[in-house]
Amino acid sequence: MQVTRRRRSAAENRSGVFRHLANRRVRIVAAGTAALALAGAGTAYASTNAFGTHKVGDTTALGTLLASDQFGKPVGDRLLVNNGKLLSSTVSPDGRHLAALTTDRSIALTIVDLANYKIIQQAGTAADAALKIGNNNVGQEGPTYSPDGRTLWMPQINGFSRFPVNDDGTLSAPTFVSLPVDGTKHPLPAQAVFSPDGTVLYTAVNGQNRVVALDPATGTIKQSWTVGTAPRDLALVGGKLYVGNEGGRPAKDGEPTLNSYGTQVPADPRTGAATTGTVSVIDVADAAAPVRSIGVGLHPTALHARNGALFVANTGSDTVSIIDTAKDTVVQTITTQPWPGAKVGYEPDGITLTDDGRLLVTLGRANALAVYRYRTPKDPVGYVGLLPTDYFPENVTTVGGKVIVTNLRGIGERGPERTIDKGPGTTPATGHNTHDSTGTLLRFALPDDRVIRARTVQVFQQNGWDLTSLIGLRTGGHARPVPVPLRLGDPSTIKHVFLIVKENRTYDQVLGDDPRGNGDPAKAQFGEDATPNQHALARQFGLYDNTYDVGTNSAEGHNWLMQSDNPEYTESTAGEYERSYDTEDDALGHQRSGTLWSGVQAAGGTVKNYGEFLQFETKPAGATWQQFYCDARNMAATGQDTGIRTDSSSPIPSLNSVTAHDYPKYDLDIPDIYRYEIWKRHFDAEGPAALNMFWLSSDHTGGPPNPIAQVADNDLAVGRIVDHISHSGYWKNSAIFVIEDDTQNGVDHVDGARGPVQVISPWARHGTVDSRYYTQITVVRTIEQILGVRPMNQKDSAATPMYTAFTGRPDYTPFTTVPNRVPLTYGLKTPPPCGDDTVPTTKASLAPAQSPTPPVPAAMKNIASLWTSWNAQQHRNNQNPKPDTANPDQMDHYTWYETHGYRTPYPGEKTILTPAEVPGRYLPAPDSDG
Repeated sequence: MQVTRRRRSAAENRSGVFRHLANRRVRIVAAGTAALALAGAGTAYASTNAFGTHKVGDTTALGTLLASDQFGKPVGDRLLVNNGKLLSSTVSPDGRHLAALTTDRSIALTIVDLANYKIIQQAGTAADAALKIGNNNVGQEGPTYSPDGRTLWMPQINGFSRFPVNDDGTLSAPTFVSLPVDGTKHPLPAQAVFSPDGTVLYTAVNGQNRVVALDPATGTIKQSWTVGTAPRDLALVGGKLYVGNEGGRPAKDGEPTLNSYGTQVPADPRTGAATTGTVSVIDVADAAAPVRSIGVGLHPTALHARNGALFVANTGSDTVSIIDTAKDTVVQTITTQPWPGAKVGYEPDGITLTDDGRLLVTLGRANALAVYRYRTPKDPVGYVGLLPTDYFPENVTTVGGKVIVTNLRGIGERGPERTIDKGPGTTPATGHNTHDSTGTLLRFALPDDRVIRARTVQVFQQNGWDLTSLIGLRTGGHARPVPVPLRLGDPSTIKHVFLIVKENRTYDQVLGDDPRGNGDPAKAQFGEDATPNQHALARQFGLYDNTYDVGTNSAEGHNWLMQSDNPEYTESTAGEYERSYDTEDDALGHQRSGTLWSGVQAAGGTVKNYGEFLQFETKPAGATWQQFYCDARNMAATGQDTGIRTDSSSPIPSLNSVTAHDYPKYDLDIPDIYRYEIWKRHFDAEGPAALNMFWLSSDHTGGPPNPIAQVADNDLAVGRIVDHISHSGYWKNSAIFVIEDDTQNGVDHVDGARGPVQVISPWARHGTVDSRYYTQITVVRTIEQILGVRPMNQKDSAATPMYTAFTGRPDYTPFTTVPNRVPLTYGLKTPPPCGDDTVPTTKASLAPAQSPTPPVPAAMKNIASLWTSWNAQQHRNNQNPKPDTANPDQMDHYTWYETHGYRTPYPGEKTILTPAEVPGRYLPAPDSDG
């Protein structure tokens, strides 16, 4: 009884700390003009605790809750774009219109009338686009108006779409101006700027590390200059053209490097992150003049020139460089790190200087606009404070005395709902999806400094930058062991953490049929019949029905889990995903402070990696899903394999050295039960590390079996892993976290980002229903706190660990695998040589695996042919498979049409569509690269 009483007291003490700090918050907010100074020490507003049981989309006094550990309540008037993210924007020369690159919902370009503050036109392939164009891919920067405002140039893969601009600001059909492909490297134009007289168009050719001068009338290249890696933004000052090189300078002989789109970039072998950033200086009047280089911070993404100064937003360094354009030297560096809890992760990405001398910098990951007082390049800049924006501000400018902020993610994934079908064995479901994305503009008069200082407190509160988080970051080491220590370095009862990353499912899609939680059974496409182990685990170890995946696709989701961020580079390349999609082999996609595994290594812990964040795979030529399935069955029965092996690896040395190379990376032609058997061999022979990372990818769907069979395979593998750990000697000091990388291929009645998460441990609160707000960030922060790892950036630094998911009274009862109810071979066109998986099913809607489909009507044969051609381009079974190559929305439509003989429209639609007509075609398909 004494031990129990002491444990309860420790938990009560933690709660008391939170209550004390929450009470103190009221006094800080009431302090008025003194609030900024207090905010500088961290306002007492614990992120996860403050969010309580609010759901994403709920509106509170602090604003609307987002899926990113943030509230949103911005300044100014909001203009909502509810069918796509706004990547970058520009204002017409007369100040009447704004053009914004758009992505995610088959829209490429949005035109806004600034006087009436309304959208007047959108261009793209969407059925409701006012102006139809050939494809939707768009670059990181731009678009660009000509000086007379008569044309608009939109960067795309391989060149520009040049639109005539009508008198009312709308656009007419474009012509395409091509840039040459260099081997396998597409030109990928980024920012473009005109000469003052409009006779020359200079553009950063991002994919080829050069800048070219074009004749805008003919598209002829007049001149070309080699610059640094991944040139992005441009600024023309007199006869000098400044170029921000996101990848920095060329590598030197013998220097550690990592790839980025075919260029070896100077990089840190531990973190895999680029280590240089530069601004190139081109003398456009002297063709023979050498290109000069100025060293700045990491990832220089935005340039703004005015009054003899060039301001450079160093997104990866969280700084702004001020260059004196008379001398071309950096004369001042501004830190954009407003919260003392972390120096990384605010991501300045847009910049402008107002007429009254205030420097405005958008902090993308902080949902804020930083304001500084500026006089001359050499005079020290004075920090004023922060203004709250919408989700991920990307650009800022001034028009007619008003500030205009373009927010990439707007109000989150709160656009129109959609219907998703997952094929035989499931029913269509309609609800929120991660690709119901939005963007916004904010317009406001810049308030005086006193108001900005007061609004700074609001920004701190909305981000959870607080004293509670700072306490958790203090170094400990002397307390009695508890599951999740209050301070970093305090001992934990948990020594082995297992992070199992799954693919693409929402909460409702899997657990909506569990009556204990906030679920919608009508949306449970992969309910208990498909996922009996996840349901059994939720009953034994706890059901979490208010957890969100910040990432909206695989490229983002694995970044959030490995870096507690999706760096701005990946956010801004979402219109093309040509340089990279997942950034395992792209130095520009990695933050300077490292990853979850490198953090564990830095803290002296051990790591074992089973498939996560790997880039390369080799396997026997012609190896099939059926062969791997039979090999898994044979290993389970005899312990022997048939010699079919894979070899997966990472280009990042710190990860490759701890990777189990025979464990397959993402590959839908390999079942997850095979991955389980490979892992079990390692576990039995070597035991676990402090951090053990898994990627189980079958529930992504899109492989040879039907989707419901692939989800069942994934569920069985998870059950077997938990069973094996819980029946081992390591169980007593282990914790297993099971989470999706994203929720993009399902719908949910609360929010498209709500996903299933499971906390499995003797130290987890068994049998509970936990409706507290959690996110992927929270899970990462909990793992860091258990293992004594310093958080990577301001996002996980501010997050509150999942203290309340654990207990000081362990229950060592192991878990026993539940047999699968859906045959794992359901839907295969060719049965495995070892025979089909035969199990008694309870899924009444399962059709025969070889169910006949009606013949395609003559009128639909052309459309069916287009879909057959589309499917042939998806390249799922190759030597280096990548997630989401097959667009999920298109794959769902293809599955539906194939099973219904092209006779029935997809649920929620009135006609049968071609691949190019599918709404939400948010990833560029292979046929869009031309």
